[in-house]
Amino acid sequence: MSGTLPVQIGVGKLFMDPDPDRAREFFRQKSRALTDKTMSVKDAVATYIQDGEYLAVGGFGTNRIPTAALHEILRQGKKGLGISGHTATHDFQIMAAGGVINRVDVAYVVGLEARGLSRAARRLFEEARVDVCEWSNAALAWRYKAAAMGVPFLPTRVMFGTDTGKYSAAREITCPFTRKKLLALPALYPDVAIIHVHRADKYGNAQIDGISVSDLDIARASKKVIITAERIVSDDIIRGDPTRTAIPYFCVDAVCEVRYGSYPGNMPYEYFSDEDHLREWLAADSGPETLRPFLDKYIYGTKDFSEYLELCGGKRRMEELRRLEFLGNGPEVA
Repeated sequence: MSGTLPVQIGVGKLFMDPDPDRAREFFRQKSRALTDKTMSVKDAVATYIQDGEYLAVGGFGTNRIPTAALHEILRQGKKGLGISGHTATHDFQIMAAGGVINRVDVAYVVGLEARGLSRAARRLFEEARVDVCEWSNAALAWRYKAAAMGVPFLPTRVMFGTDTGKYSAAREITCPFTRKKLLALPALYPDVAIIHVHRADKYGNAQIDGISVSDLDIARASKKVIITAERIVSDDIIRGDPTRTAIPYFCVDAVCEVRYGSYPGNMPYEYFSDEDHLREWLAADSGPETLRPFLDKYIYGTKDFSEYLELCGGKRRMEELRRLEFLGNGPEVA
């Protein structure tokens, strides 16, 4: 029957294998045992992120991003990483500044929303130092969902007639029921997901307050998952309200307690973004001559994220940001 074979509408490169059966071969080997997965961010990054792997980063914009883990990737000198730029702002800025990525699925990167553009990130594209495949925000989210569902693609009606579609790696298909034209979005199975949450137990059961964006699908699609949490709590607290558990333990490989782990981003109901420090970042990444000293001071010259926080004002500054957040979100949460 004519029109049943998929036709590529874009010229983009597909970075990850969408075959659910090959992904399932990996998932089949993962333990479902309730084991203590707590460790330091340093150990989690060293153990679960290898050079050349493909990463997915949780959160949305500068909200609930896993900054502590991203800093540690730079400290450890990881290289040749791929990344899904789903809703990436400061997280992509960090990775671009460190020169650790060589390929990216793009929906939203380079911009820090109303704050301006990261010049270091922009230079990656202008100097053709990364391979790029383009998608819309919805398309990347649905690629995760396809993987979480265990299917090789999802049929959609997006990106037709756009340059985004042209530079994607999507395929045009014909609906077997209506004969209408659809776009097949390939499943995306990242090697590693890094997700910051409000609380988790030692087994990896994780809870998110507020919007979860695509993190539930990212956790189920990724072969390895690193959770950083504002607090590690007892499993009794998790079991006391199981409907709030967004990510189940069997998806998770490492759990790291990192207070203020999304700083300088916003952690909903915890602390507001540090707009002064984000402006400092933007000023520093205007050129290599200012960026390298900045990174040496704040990332390469610090042993861990707690030292970085001290350089940024420590407890006093974090309490200021908590007050800013609570001004718009009611009474302080213990």
